[in-house]
Amino acid sequence: MTGVLNVYKEKGYTSHDVVAIIRRETKIKRIGHTGTLDPDATGVLPICIGPATKFAQYITSADKTYITEVILGIETNTCDISGEVIAKKDVNFDKNAISHVVNSFATRGEYMQVPPMFSAIKIGGKKLYELARKGETLDIPARPVSIRSIKILDFLPQKYAFTIEVECSKGTYIRSLAADIGRELGCGATMGELERTQSGKFVLSTAKKLDEIKIALQNGLLRELIIPVDELLPYPKIYVSEQELKLAINGNPLPINNHLHTKVWVCSSQKLIGLYANDGKKLRPEVML
Repeated sequence: MTGVLNVYKEKGYTSHDVVAIIRRETKIKRIGHTGTLDPDATGVLPICIGPATKFAQYITSADKTYITEVILGIETNTCDISGEVIAKKDVNFDKNAISHVVNSFATRGEYMQVPPMFSAIKIGGKKLYELARKGETLDIPARPVSIRSIKILDFLPQKYAFTIEVECSKGTYIRSLAADIGRELGCGATMGELERTQSGKFVLSTAKKLDEIKIALQNGLLRELIIPVDELLPYPKIYVSEQELKLAINGNPLPINNHLHTKVWVCSSQKLIGLYANDGKKLRPEVML
């Protein structure tokens, strides 16, 4: 059994919790997630199963879409509402000013973002949240991220808040984005609710909760929920001869044979062998199944 399962992560679970539960229920050891969601966050969490774990990097690198609440006038040490309040400021809830600042992030293209101290990023071999829990602070280097699109969905003046939908590049911290918006508005902000609605080809409408996955497993229907990797990475397929198959199984390059594509799936008559890259001279194995 190999492929990717589109899981809807509910509140209260870490991404590692989801992996552990699916591993326990399926008795499959090789399982991994493709992008951490905080315990309080919900939404799309693609889970790689079996040899498909080798393709996690391809799924992780895809753009993501989130819906989140930005709460003005509050700053926390985690940049979200679960953290300790470190500052409170008066808010002038000017919808035009809010719209101007929010929309400006979509027109910048790439911008340098400082990740929150409470994050899983490693510096000097230590995860930042581990250092933060010990009371340590660091100057965290900013990283380039891209906001592909951003729009305000609703204003919530009674809460001094608004909700936004954000499409962004890999590595973007929505908590940091909320803090950056608050900083530019001059009143500070923190992130409230967060839901990931899309991760690459995986969307909210087809994501399955853990209980639904357990029921599918009990009824022998889990395979129907698992998406093969060649459907997620729609490169052309080429079928090899028996002689070429022996070369492929041993990880050897294959002749191009007029294949012009930069990447192809190499297949036997019965199964996928792996993903190969065209270097102009040979088809060389990139990820072997």
